[in-house]
Amino acid sequence: MSGNNSTSHSHSHSHTGNGKLTIAVLINILLTIVQIIGGVLSGSLSLIADALHNLSDAGAILIAIFARKISAKKADEKMTFGYQRAEIIGTLINSITLIIVGLYLIYEAISKYFNPTEINGWIVIYIAGIALVIDIATAVLTYMSGAKSSMNLRAAFIHNVSDAMASVAVIIAGVLIIFYQWYVVDVIATVVISIYVLYHGGLLALESIKILMQAVPEKCEITELKADIESRAGVSAAIDIHVWQLDEHKLFLECKLEPLKNNTKIDLVEIKSMLASEYGIKHSTIEVNQSGKMVDSTCY
Repeated sequence: MSGNNSTSHSHSHSHTGNGKLTIAVLINILLTIVQIIGGVLSGSLSLIADALHNLSDAGAILIAIFARKISAKKADEKMTFGYQRAEIIGTLINSITLIIVGLYLIYEAISKYFNPTEINGWIVIYIAGIALVIDIATAVLTYMSGAKSSMNLRAAFIHNVSDAMASVAVIIAGVLIIFYQWYVVDVIATVVISIYVLYHGGLLALESIKILMQAVPEKCEITELKADIESRAGVSAAIDIHVWQLDEHKLFLECKLEPLKNNTKIDLVEIKSMLASEYGIKHSTIEVNQSGKMVDSTCY
């Protein structure tokens, strides 16, 4: 009975979180439209750069919503590991989009540097001020929707915070344009925003690709893990060790053990307990070689 209540509570929390995320998407789309119009009217490329960053964030949150719904599906005969990697794929799509947006903005900034135009600083400041308030509100909504436990949502949260920082940069650029006519700061602000977007896009892409390529998780050092297993009673050697992540939370291991010749019994329960407590690996498959044959294969 308590299990059902827990599941129900989890679904309820997910629906509530998705509601907050939907609101965040709508405000970001409206803000993007306002910023693009303001950027065109004022002649500010940094405002348009910030708008495209906001639009990519709206897309990121949308993908996060769909990925979260897909990943919540239970494992079946076709997908025995379940659908949790949907969120990792969503993160990869979002990161690639960020990289494309960042590269495009740098191209536009270089183009504008060689073809400068007059900029209305007051329009830039007004719209960037509105953007700053909305970016902070969106970051709060994203954080409340589960950014602590989801790489996808955490990425969206970081993007919203970076958006807020970008809005501050645009406001500063607007002030410098009004008082000193330093139009080049608009180009500089655009490049700074672009580099920030590329940096986070690259980090997210690398992290999601590592998971999809079944790389060893950063929290696991194979040499140390091998030594820990081989230090257990009865174990002569641990071979064919494979460690990978299903998603950002679930770690898996499979390996083979060569026992000592004195026939000391290997305590697999103890080894599995160590893997769970020391490395966070709660799903493991371990085979023991007895008389040239691998037997006693166990997993959970």
